[in-house]
Amino acid sequence: MKRWLTGIALLILLSLAVGIGLALSRKPSAPIQPIAFSHKSHAGDYKIACEYCHSYARRSPVAGVPSVQLCIGCHKITALDKPEVQKLRGYWERKEPIPWIKIHDLPDFVIFTHKRHVLKGIACQTCHGPVETMDQMRQVASLEMGWCVSCHKEQRASLDCLDCHK
Repeated sequence: MKRWLTGIALLILLSLAVGIGLALSRKPSAPIQPIAFSHKSHAGDYKIACEYCHSYARRSPVAGVPSVQLCIGCHKITALDKPEVQKLRGYWERKEPIPWIKIHDLPDFVIFTHKRHVLKGIACQTCHGPVETMDQMRQVASLEMGWCVSCHKEQRASLDCLDCHK
């Protein structure tokens, strides 16, 4: 009887460990954004270049999130009947920025510069995945140090720790 109870206890513990492991290994799903912006529509169907909206990527460490003013520049005249464009117009009329939820978030001790990568000709999709196919933006690469180091080795880029870390 004691062996049977021990076996059941071990089975329960093993099941819990596997369940916790699976839960920790899953990537969180993409958050619900205040406006359902489709990269598939903009970058895919309409072939709008990434840097049109993320204009800081070529000249700054951050790519930048497009301003409501940039978005409304096109949406003053196009797709006015769409509910998401009407939400955009609401932010414009209230003079409020859109409170986007960050998808690609690195730890504070990591210094990643878009400028350096863009100027080397590295496609945005290398790190961000096929955004031109995404209705909802999601993180596709781990962006963990091992992933970056692997790419740097493959490209024969600098492996100096101080290039990326404070």
